[in-house]
Amino acid sequence: MFNILVTGSKGQLGSEIQVLSDSYDYKFFFTGKEELDITNKESLRQYVDLNDINVVINCSAYTAVDKAEAEEGLANLVNHIAVVNLAELAKEREFKLIHVSTDYVFDGRGFKPYLEDEITNPQNVYGKTKLDGEKGLLRVDPDNSVIIRTSWVYSSFGNNFVKTMIRLGQERDHIKVIDDQIGSPTYARDLAQTILEMLAKLDHEGVEVFHYNNEGVCSWYDFATAIMEIKGINCKVYPQLTKDYPTPAIRPHYSVLNKYKVKETFNITIPYWRDSLRSCLDLM
Repeated sequence: MFNILVTGSKGQLGSEIQVLSDSYDYKFFFTGKEELDITNKESLRQYVDLNDINVVINCSAYTAVDKAEAEEGLANLVNHIAVVNLAELAKEREFKLIHVSTDYVFDGRGFKPYLEDEITNPQNVYGKTKLDGEKGLLRVDPDNSVIIRTSWVYSSFGNNFVKTMIRLGQERDHIKVIDDQIGSPTYARDLAQTILEMLAKLDHEGVEVFHYNNEGVCSWYDFATAIMEIKGINCKVYPQLTKDYPTPAIRPHYSVLNKYKVKETFNITIPYWRDSLRSCLDLM
């Protein structure tokens, strides 16, 4: 029997895990920062002990990529220090730990899908603090722990690119969207399903790194165009170069992740991004 603590449960991924939780014979504890401060190790220890937690799925993250450039301390606290707290407690209490990370740990200068062991080189504060969290977890090295890097996450819950495009498409007759940043969208429900299926199969020493996003590759422009098409929104999408839309944080131009390892290890099939997008939009 798993007693599963899901941190960051009010975000996109945490919300999707809640939706799927009724299909599993596990006991779930869903917490946000109001219920549990994972940056406070003693509070975290007390919660784990009180509820006999033997699995933690860490969905907590500081994800405001541009704001992180001015709030590095806060981003570091959530994306790095809190992860080290979880790692140390996982080693101490011997529970399974699944931690969600990002494609932004790479610099985006590659030309083929990134493998898990390729050199990291984050180009913004968000990516740097997420990588520091990964390094902290790897350094502590608790058994039965996993780092899952993902990208371009969206859901029917929370704020995300898909919802922004729908809103803008309904307000305007045309929009411009970046077409020289390439990646793979991730429907949070697909990732949540994969994480829950992984739990019973975690039986290894130390920390393993896996990549997960939906199958296929696209630009943000392609993604936006598909959203308008599937939703039947009459809004013209025009391509725009990154250099013509400056932001405080640098984004990787290419951050496609190689998913071979997770598919082979856990014998899973990953849906194509347009199919998953359609499923999500049907819920909206």
